[in-house]
Amino acid sequence: MKYYVGIDTSCYTTSVALLDEDGNRVADNRRILAVKEGKRGLAQSEMVFQHMRNLPELWEDAIDGIDGVHIAGIGVSTMPRRAEGSYMPAFLAGHGYARVLSSTLEVPIHSISHQEGHIYAGLWSCKQLVSEDFLAMHVSGGTTELVRVRRSGDIIESVELLGGSIDLHGGQFVDRIGVALGLSFPTGKKLEELARDGHDNAVELPVSVRGLSVSFAGPESHAQRLMTKPYDRAAMAAGVEECIGKTLARLLRNAVAETGCQDILMVGGVMSNTYIRNYLKTYFKKKRIRAELYYPEAVYSPDNAMGAAYTAWLKR
Repeated sequence: MKYYVGIDTSCYTTSVALLDEDGNRVADNRRILAVKEGKRGLAQSEMVFQHMRNLPELWEDAIDGIDGVHIAGIGVSTMPRRAEGSYMPAFLAGHGYARVLSSTLEVPIHSISHQEGHIYAGLWSCKQLVSEDFLAMHVSGGTTELVRVRRSGDIIESVELLGGSIDLHGGQFVDRIGVALGLSFPTGKKLEELARDGHDNAVELPVSVRGLSVSFAGPESHAQRLMTKPYDRAAMAAGVEECIGKTLARLLRNAVAETGCQDILMVGGVMSNTYIRNYLKTYFKKKRIRAELYYPEAVYSPDNAMGAAYTAWLKR
């Protein structure tokens, strides 16, 4: 049996994945990087250190129990997005590990961007998206970007940036308010749990959308000001979810009108949020927007290496 390896070392997650020769998942191992209580991030040097410590253990777990591992290809993320000057030291850890495996085993290595990894993971998980010209909405702690993806067959040929946030990313907005609410970083899942009891009286936060550009800095500042007075924690968490949902809904409506694309792939950690997913589906149906939203399984929305492994499998 041949296996295809995926490696991704992003800002806050070390990931190793394995697909078999039929493209089925064999392993999907991840470890979130440790952030001190009350902090909202890590220095790049600390990210690299933790990735280097995590990779051997995740690799050992991935191949545990596999008799005679025959690696046929390796995919690895080497940059945040495919653009000139796109660079982040955290990706050096995974790239270096992949290079050692590639040269030792004499198998090809396929470099992709972290963003392409999210898109490939979404395509692998969704399976039913067949358009070769579609939009992808990537919303995470490090990115809020609307891109147009063109592919030839299953292989991505280009990723064109169309718009997105001009300041804070969607995940940053979540984490800043989440930490202020006393939640541990990264706060996405905990904020989602807290918000479940708050939607009946959700805090109303401003929404800023102009064409294909959005802003989360204003909503974040407004929320922080409200939190200097007595407030309902669940209602504030729900307000953040509703603000993101409304913002993305208007952005995507504008994007469909401007580009004519009718398929939209939703990727990134923020897009694992059940409330935001359902809000967008309801909005598109209510507004009769002639476009289809595609979501990977929620587990493949956050950072993972499945997209990198899928790249290696596709290019076998």
